[in-house]
Amino acid sequence: MIEETGPDPRRKTVGVRIGAGQGAVTVGGTAPIVVQSMTNTDTADVTATVGQIAALVRAGSEIVRITVDRPEAAAAVPHIRDALAIKGIDVPLVGDFHYIGHKLLAEHPACAEALAKYRINPGNVGFREKRDLQFGAMIETAIEHDKPVRIGVNWGSLDQELLTRLMDENAVSVAPKSARAVMHEAIVQSALLSAARAEEIGLGRDRIVLSAKVSQVQDLVAVYRMLANRGDYALHLGLTEAGMGSKGIVASTAAMGILLQEGIGDTIRVSLTPEPGGARTTEVQVAQEILQAMGLRTFVPVVAACPGCGRTTSTVFQELAQDIQGFIRAEMPGWREKYPGIETLNLAVMGCIVNGPGESKHADIGISLPGTGEQPAAPVFIDGKKAMTLRGPRIAEDFKQIMMDYIEARFGQRNGADAAE
Repeated sequence: MIEETGPDPRRKTVGVRIGAGQGAVTVGGTAPIVVQSMTNTDTADVTATVGQIAALVRAGSEIVRITVDRPEAAAAVPHIRDALAIKGIDVPLVGDFHYIGHKLLAEHPACAEALAKYRINPGNVGFREKRDLQFGAMIETAIEHDKPVRIGVNWGSLDQELLTRLMDENAVSVAPKSARAVMHEAIVQSALLSAARAEEIGLGRDRIVLSAKVSQVQDLVAVYRMLANRGDYALHLGLTEAGMGSKGIVASTAAMGILLQEGIGDTIRVSLTPEPGGARTTEVQVAQEILQAMGLRTFVPVVAACPGCGRTTSTVFQELAQDIQGFIRAEMPGWREKYPGIETLNLAVMGCIVNGPGESKHADIGISLPGTGEQPAAPVFIDGKKAMTLRGPRIAEDFKQIMMDYIEARFGQRNGADAAE
């Protein structure tokens, strides 16, 4: 079950239900903001794709998008769904279609049925006289199979006819706008005109999600503010081609943080370029951390850790904080079921006497490790009170055991009470 924390300042949008059964989620309406991700495997490789989807779901992805770019990929989709079901994984799968989506959906009805949602890019669904026909065919397939769609505009594949027309109109305007502003308008119009066309064909507004992807922070803020002001469609939020490592994380956080604070966005994806051999799940973790840092969702226990300074020349607190945080991430898939509510746990791993005891008292469990020149003792605080002092070479192991005992006592009892009822 998805739960939200704290006040939700979002503008009210139409809720869109995606998927069926226990794995179904609602995007928009009063639902919490949903985290999603996308595979980078060849969809035709069923084994690799199922493995990556399973990893993304374990990490916390609530929707997973897969590329459907050719007949072999479309044919694989039902097998992917079935293989996931055998593993007990029930997550909405979204098909990402470009250029020949209308053809793939028509020729592979099992794919059309197996997917929980279709992503349609109005910039490349067809050109000139074929555009409306092929877009309409995809919408009609969605209606036939009762599937929602995401109309996803991307500035890298923007409808050039629409952009050219708006540029020409702007050129003769008495108060011409900048080329950048015209591009923003073209992106927004592409999304809204396509959504209006889908509704004319018969797709309900409660089956439509919009997105407008760009790769610069200020552009993203501008286009989503415009979308939010012009309609009540559910919005998928994300900075496309955000980049690799800290650059991608910082840019995505800056852009989405502004919009989320303004109440804009119903589902998010952090589009990170993985490092060679890096985990695809990093984008899920970053998305969760953005929402949790802003108080919009709670996913994992918070570990407050000292940044270190000249008083903390020992690396013990750094190693312990890293160990605890990694341990929590690894165990969370199982802990969600075994210890309901554990995501609200707050931990503190501090490095010296200056802020260590105070920060530790504010946490559910905290430890203040000795700083440079301090006595080799580490007081442990539980629920705001000093509970014990650890000494010796096994401080890290002893603290981890104390943490596990606390988790079992606090959250395990709740699990047992629920079972008894």
